[in-house]
Order: sequence, then C-alpha cells, then structure tokens
Amino acid sequence: MNSIDLEFILVLLIFVSFLFIFLNKKNVNKKNKIFEWLNRQAKSFLPILLIVLFLRSFLAEPFRIPSGSMLPTLLIGDYILVNKYEYGIKLPITKTQVIEISKPQRGDVVVFRYPANEKINFIKRVIGIPGDKIKYINKKVYVNNIEYKKNRQITHQYIDDFGRTELDIFIENQDNKKYNILNDNMSPANDHEFEVPEKNYFVMGDNRDHSSDSRYWGFVPEENLVGEAFLIWMSFNSKNFSLKYNRIGNSIK
Repeated sequence: MNSIDLEFILVLLIFVSFLFIFLNKKNVNKKNKIFEWLNRQAKSFLPILLIVLFLRSFLAEPFRIPSGSMLPTLLIGDYILVNKYEYGIKLPITKTQVIEISKPQRGDVVVFRYPANEKINFIKRVIGIPGDKIKYINKKVYVNNIEYKKNRQITHQYIDDFGRTELDIFIENQDNKKYNILNDNMSPANDHEFEVPEKNYFVMGDNRDHSSDSRYWGFVPEENLVGEAFLIWMSFNSKNFSLKYNRIGNSIK
C-alpha cells in the first residue's frame, strides 16, 4: 500500500500556520493584503489540522487495499481503518514509541512499513511472534510443532470475486482464532522453516500462494508496526464503478 506522507504534510502546515499567527502578533506585514488573507486562513484551519493530526497519528488511520495478497479476508478496493494505538503510542514523523500498550498476537491483521522500503505500507497476518519456530510444509502452517488445522469450504461468499476452480478457501484455526485463507492448487508448495528473532514478527498473506511476505523477504521489526487493521469502512468495485455495500462496516478477523 503506497502512502503519501500525509503526517509530514500536516505537521508542516501546522508549523506554517503557527508562523503566520506569530508574525501577525508581532505586527509583521499587517498592511499586506495577501499576508492578512493567509493569516485568516491559518487561524481558520489550524484547529482542523491539529484534530486531523491527532486522530491520524494516535487513534485511527485509513488505508486502501490495492492488491489481492490478503484475499479472501480483504478484497481489492476495500478501504480499511487501522488502530494506531493498539501496539503503543508513537510520536508523529519520528515514529518513536512513548507509551507501550500491547504486542501483536498470532492471527492479528497488521499494517507495517515494508522493511526493504519503509515508504511503502504492507498489510499481512501475524503468524509468528518472537521466539516462535515456524514451518510451512505442504501448504500447512506449523507453529512450535503445532499444526494449524485447515477446513475446506465448499461454498462461500467470495465466489463472485474469484470464480477460478483451482482456488480453494479454507478456514484456518490458530490459537482459538478462525479466519479464511486461500490456496491456489496450480502453485507449488514451497516448503519453508523459520525461527522468529526477538522484537520481530513473521507475517503471511491470507492469499498464501500469491503473497510477498516473510517467507521471501524476512521478518517485520517491531518498530515498523503501524497498527492493527480492524474495520472495512468502504469497499469499491472498480470493474463497474459501484460500492460493495455488503462489506461496508465489516470487522476484520
């Protein structure tokens, strides 16, 4: 998920607004009509900018799903909200954590800054936490030698989104969490084994055979976590330019 650094833009606009207000109080360029107009705009928009920055940095941030790596949980065109405080309160821009609240758990759907290019945001599911030994053998997940059971779904609500017969949906059981995953019978198994280091997480896409994740580029450092995805607030079908009303307001499991 490519992301414009809106946080930096908001901070910059807030700084500029404060600067205009400060210069106005110092009677700088008061007779300049353009300066007066800019000063009025600064006073009007400063409260709004502060509120938006607070909400986006500390409470929730919206993202758009551009790819199918999290099918069937998240579809292309879903717009989601991410809880920004679940894994700790971080300062804007610097991303420095000031208050620790909780740690990601297995099964959480998380947004994080891609380790190879931190300007890009990825979304995946946490499979392994620090210290876990992960095996992915014959398209089955084993965590600390415990197999996560998969139950194939004969019928499901996603048939209209991808009708290929070689795609199978399963319900995977992980630590009392249940969620849907997708397997492509035309793709090879690609078995892997990993051990998750401290302060790192092992993540995978729910679209197991079509996801760039920890199996290929490594672990997610704790400091790269952005937050936990929790809600689909909008879903748009680009094929016929329509809304998917049945997805709006759905929680992300």
